[in-house]
Amino acid sequence: MSIAEAHVQSRRQALRIPILWGLVFGVLQAAAPLSFWWLDPSTVYALSIALIAAVYIGFAVADGRPKVIVVEVAVAAVFFVVAAASVTASAWLLVLGFTAHGVKDAWQEHSHFVANTRWWPPFCAAVDWLAAAILIVMIMAGVGFHT
Repeated sequence: MSIAEAHVQSRRQALRIPILWGLVFGVLQAAAPLSFWWLDPSTVYALSIALIAAVYIGFAVADGRPKVIVVEVAVAAVFFVVAAASVTASAWLLVLGFTAHGVKDAWQEHSHFVANTRWWPPFCAAVDWLAAAILIVMIMAGVGFHT
């Protein structure tokens, strides 16, 4: 086995645990409206999208570079607008929010734009993409997101 192959295998093993935990939390994310029965499911999912986007603001502040902070605040603001719109709009906007955030996580994993996020991007991408997939199944099954 070459050094490059060993590095790739080591990296895959290092990602396995965060991804598995991300899948566990993805199921919990999809079930979150059950814990907040007094809110529309769209509101619970929208709050989740805004919250997960804001986590990177904390990472950016910890990173300390002004450019990183500005970019992450701007990105979080876009997700906040998408989340706010999804409260009353089509549930497909929720799918878009989770999917897009997963893409942002994958980009972060490859670019390391924000320093020291370690296991967070693969964990969060797994949460986001599984939640989006479950929402797609729910939409296709006719589940209502607004009362």
